[in-house]
Amino acid sequence: MRAIADSGGDAGQGEAPRKKRPSSAARRPAPAAALTAEEMLRRALGAATPRSRALWARRGLSLRGPLDRTTQAMLLRQLYMAYFETRRFERAAEVAEQIVALDVLTDVAHQDAARAKQALGDIDGAVGHLRLAARTGPASRRAFHWWTLGSVYHLARRYDDAIGALTRAARWGTRDKPLYQGHLAVVQCESGKTVEGLGALIDRLSEVPAGQGYGRFVLGQMAYFDRRWDEARKYLEAFVQRSTSGRVAVAIALGGEIEAARQTLASLEKR
Repeated sequence: MRAIADSGGDAGQGEAPRKKRPSSAARRPAPAAALTAEEMLRRALGAATPRSRALWARRGLSLRGPLDRTTQAMLLRQLYMAYFETRRFERAAEVAEQIVALDVLTDVAHQDAARAKQALGDIDGAVGHLRLAARTGPASRRAFHWWTLGSVYHLARRYDDAIGALTRAARWGTRDKPLYQGHLAVVQCESGKTVEGLGALIDRLSEVPAGQGYGRFVLGQMAYFDRRWDEARKYLEAFVQRSTSGRVAVAIALGGEIEAARQTLASLEKR
């Protein structure tokens, strides 16, 4: 059949056959429904705005047929992020609960749910999820979950609870142990306890990767309690600048720490 089609019939007799024009349907781009859930997830991950992220996540979740649980959980997490970044915390918490029910990366889902609950002012709800995260997560992430719990207690000024959680984080911690030990020292200082060796804790944390990012908040607060005013100002200003100039979700999640850092900076102006 290929040879006959190529010859165009009896050459030289009659009018040359016309080429068939492609139909308009063939010229149109493939509709979104033709994309796979994995492709929609990829587009959600690379979305430039929360609206676009939510759009692709919803499209992926609305596909007919069975959806792999891991892909479903990851699509739901992108929807969660879109709600969180636009401060729709109740919807974010609802989506996080759906992810928890899927039993995929359960400790991460509990962390997300806790973040939304904390933003809503539901501290007990956040605490419950973080305790479950510490219980269900792998040993390699247990210290991180206890530290996050201690941070929530710290911002709520529940110092005894914070000390208990941060003590566990420091016990389980490995690479980030100086961060957990430093944060524990900050809470102890705020609660009125005397902490020996603050200088050594500051030096230790400043020399490891954990001293960057959130670590600057802890370093700044420790330096303040150690009366090292210039260092405290340097660390806290760097923390606020970095936390408020990047992703919106980071600024929202660290809202309590940013406010605490600004309060300390304001007190430094009087010295």
